[in-house]
Amino acid sequence: MTFVTVSFQMLALLIMIGTGYLIAKKGMMDVHTNEQLSGMIVNVFNPLLFFASAANSVGQISLNTMVQMGAIAAGMFVFFIAVGMVLTPFFDKDPDQRKIFQLMFVFSNLGFIGIPVVNSILGPEYVVYVTEFLVVFNIFFYTYGMMVMDGKLSASALKSMINPGTVCCAIAILVIAFEIPIPEFIRTAVTYLGNVASPMALVMVGFTLAHSDLKGVFGETRLYVFSVIKLLVLPLVMYPVLRAVTEDPAVISVCMIMFGMPIGNMTMILGTERGIDGRTCSAAIILSTVLCVFTVPVLVTLTL
Repeated sequence: MTFVTVSFQMLALLIMIGTGYLIAKKGMMDVHTNEQLSGMIVNVFNPLLFFASAANSVGQISLNTMVQMGAIAAGMFVFFIAVGMVLTPFFDKDPDQRKIFQLMFVFSNLGFIGIPVVNSILGPEYVVYVTEFLVVFNIFFYTYGMMVMDGKLSASALKSMINPGTVCCAIAILVIAFEIPIPEFIRTAVTYLGNVASPMALVMVGFTLAHSDLKGVFGETRLYVFSVIKLLVLPLVMYPVLRAVTEDPAVISVCMIMFGMPIGNMTMILGTERGIDGRTCSAAIILSTVLCVFTVPVLVTLTL
């Protein structure tokens, strides 16, 4: 897969983001609509995309491969946690902002951005691999993430692990593991509904960009340094370890894309709920999302 091919795929995603930007600037979508669409993506369309990918991949992916993906995903989060602990003090002196940076190192946008990127570059049949990363994401976010923010782990945080996304991820894994045949009419319906997730999520990124302080997003040097480390340096450091674990090109492709995903918005949401200023986090999310259009082709070309 050449750099040019992957670049064109990423530019297609950038056009979708630009469409969301124009829609917002023309007043065709407001904040309330954006929130409703976000809820539909998280609770309906993304979960259906996981299920559709699994239903269309029955008999093509082994249980051993799925277990391997889960182990790699856990290893990724452990590595990011360790790096975050070491590097966070260099990016901010404020205790609250340090918490934000620490979580930004760890929790990437594996769903909203990861799914469209994998879907576009590799194909919808590879989305099922992403389910493993999202299950592990939920486990780490509602344990480690909550402990960083609150200094403790609560029962309510653990209950939050059970949501439509994790339920559909679990169902998708079971469908693959036990090779459960899904009727054609169900596969057709969930495939069409799941396909809504990727373009809608990218349009929403454009909406967010249109309502942001662009000078604050693109004018802070430390965020560029952070983004380069997050999007390029860490994935390339992990690549030799990944190659030592597996030689399966499908697994390597998905994992490298997952390693290089931009910052997710769950960190900002968690910080905002606790009264922490989210402007830096918001700027980092948008900047890293835009930059990943250019860094993902580099990662894919150098490692495949």
